[in-house]
Amino acid sequence: MAAKAVVLLSGGMDSAIAAAAARAKGLRLFGLSLRYGQRHAVELLCARRQAKLLGFERHVVLSLPLGAIAAGALVDGGSLNTRGASGAVKGAKPKTYVSFRNGVFLAAAVSWAEALGAQEVWGGWCFTDHAGYPDCTPSFFRAFERVVRAGTWAGKSGGQFRIHAPLGRLDKAASVRLGLRLGVDFAHTWTCYQPGLEKGSRRGTFTSYAPCGRCDACRLRAEGFAQAGIKDPLAA
Repeated sequence: MAAKAVVLLSGGMDSAIAAAAARAKGLRLFGLSLRYGQRHAVELLCARRQAKLLGFERHVVLSLPLGAIAAGALVDGGSLNTRGASGAVKGAKPKTYVSFRNGVFLAAAVSWAEALGAQEVWGGWCFTDHAGYPDCTPSFFRAFERVVRAGTWAGKSGGQFRIHAPLGRLDKAASVRLGLRLGVDFAHTWTCYQPGLEKGSRRGTFTSYAPCGRCDACRLRAEGFAQAGIKDPLAA
């Protein structure tokens, strides 16, 4: 029987591509999405849709209100920089950085992976997008693998746990092309950090929301599709 993998599925385009890459490897997919108090929780609607489209065996949405303890504009209501820069000063902490978010997410994913007997966690981390995020770097992931091997019964028994970031050092255009080759439905992915309801719409489906078009996430998505020479299905 094929090996199992836990996929951190946010509902964004990058995690959908990562999930499709894991599927292409023949892995059995188990999806974990986090409702952590994010201002763009509409992405979870897309996560549920992607889990169905990509044939996940199970998809869990775990509530973990990081806003109660963490800092960062995505959870504490702070203002977002919409000028196309990750920080006001080069090297500054991005406003969208949430205190050790990826570490918390990975800990949850590893807990489930160990329970399932899985030795792989996949995610849509893209190092080129997140230069200001210390918990989204190859060195962090390798260190986390060592922690898992030291701190789980599976690791103690010789399990070789791995974190997979198939987008790695790809730029957004290359990621878009990869997603298309893998059959990702980008029409059911969400990117914007500060979505607003369409005029006259009711909450309930992600198509009721409109991306702001100004935040870093919107900018990177637009640049990726433009550079790939492909029309974004969510573009106006």
